Amino acid sequence: MEVHFPKPSTNHFNMKKLLKILGILLGVAILAIAAGAAYIHFDGIPKYKTNPPQLTVTADSAMVAEGKRLATMVCSKCHMAASGLMEGHEMKDLPHQFGRAWTANITRDEKYGTGRYTDGELAFLLRTGIKRDGQYAPPWMPKLPHLSDYDLQSIIAYLRSDAPELAPVSKAQPPSQPSFLTKFLSHVAFKPLPYPTGPVTAPPVTDKVAFGKYMCTGKVECFSCHSPSFETTNVMEPEKTPGYFSGGNAMPDKEGNIIFTRNLTPDKETGIGGWTEEQFIKAVKYGQRDGKPALRYPMEPFPALTDEEASAIYAYLQTIPAIKHDVDAIGAK
Repeated sequence: MEVHFPKPSTNHFNMKKLLKILGILLGVAILAIAAGAAYIHFDGIPKYKTNPPQLTVTADSAMVAEGKRLATMVCSKCHMAASGLMEGHEMKDLPHQFGRAWTANITRDEKYGTGRYTDGELAFLLRTGIKRDGQYAPPWMPKLPHLSDYDLQSIIAYLRSDAPELAPVSKAQPPSQPSFLTKFLSHVAFKPLPYPTGPVTAPPVTDKVAFGKYMCTGKVECFSCHSPSFETTNVMEPEKTPGYFSGGNAMPDKEGNIIFTRNLTPDKETGIGGWTEEQFIKAVKYGQRDGKPALRYPMEPFPALTDEEASAIYAYLQTIPAIKHDVDAIGAK
């Protein structure tokens, strides 16, 4: 008796072939991802071409004084060491997901400090985030694309001054140890900013809301800490930052405990919609509200702010969209 076995169908062979092809493609994809990850890990934070402007800052005493005042608000906290000199130190309050970092020596030292930079190179670094050797300054280094030319040059004038805290220190801080996340973001998201092609000016102080916006997005740059995440900050168009000024950015305090930055939108329940201008000014400048502590580290008082500046910040914050975001509830989870 002759037995006939059914022949395998064409569909069966096609399915096996398809699965084999899919397996190969998956393997190639995994290898590509692994190769990309290895490249990012070993390449670290990228380097770029430099193109600093031809700039020589001509300063007077008023410009130096303004530069020093501005530096106390945006530079000193990160660069001032326990020695009382701007020689840099480890950033203990850097969110752990970014790795470990040491701020640079910005004393006048000509080998390790800002003394080795030209005025144009300093302006290029502060605007774009590119150092004189082409190295991109890590994400935790603020970039100041919206700072007025006068204010930017005032900082440079101060760095050139004979201020005692800038006395030359022949010391280089340890190289930072960025996490893989930092390296990855520096390849795909955090990029050098364009250098302005024209003059950058500040609005007049008489235009209170516009001047307040300048303070928040240019001069002091409050929005980056007070929006939900550094990873989604839109530096060039701050008001397009997701959750603009609604707080919730996770940051460590002095003991390493995670706190969440405050909601500064005019929401009456979770923001500052119920605050008076006087309460806001006292909180920002002196850390007090109605006689009680109003700030939490890493947010510290800004006594160098003028009442006019603090009032303008308050006026601007009252105009942005209110967002209901209870940051205390985040910490309670």
